Amino acid sequence: MIDSILEHANILIVDDQQANIDVLTGLLDAKGYTNYATTNDSRQVINLFEEFKPDLLMLDLNMPHLTGFQVMMQLKVLIPANTYFPILVLTADITPESKKKALAGGASDFLTKPFDLLEVDLRIKICLKPVIFTSNWETKTGFWKKRLRKEPKNLKRQT
Repeated sequence: MIDSILEHANILIVDDQQANIDVLTGLLDAKGYTNYATTNDSRQVINLFEEFKPDLLMLDLNMPHLTGFQVMMQLKVLIPANTYFPILVLTADITPESKKKALAGGASDFLTKPFDLLEVDLRIKICLKPVIFTSNWETKTGFWKKRLRKEPKNLKRQT
């Protein structure tokens, strides 16, 4: 059930290397994901973010124009406080400093290239599950708030 919900998530892939985008979209297609957008120009991320409204961002770090770190800084302004928005960093940079900087800068997870596609698939699911559960929780909370507003009149106090 959860996997079928995850397949409808909006996923945005940002990587300056088209070959990496092709590998990732091939994985998404094979796993049944139906809603994804890609760009190899990091300057387009903000517009795509606002138009596409992704549930997950898959982001390279070392790109021309804007680095992945700069993209994460720009997104902080657009993502409301206390909102979970997963960013899965996929990079060839294996240095501990980059990993720490990415995670401190807003990344939810960090994988190095070359990819292990099984691991990428699992990390996508791990990043997306809280999005789905948060959405479900907000729906349930709204349901109970409405229900409790109506019900107290019918409740009798037991003494």
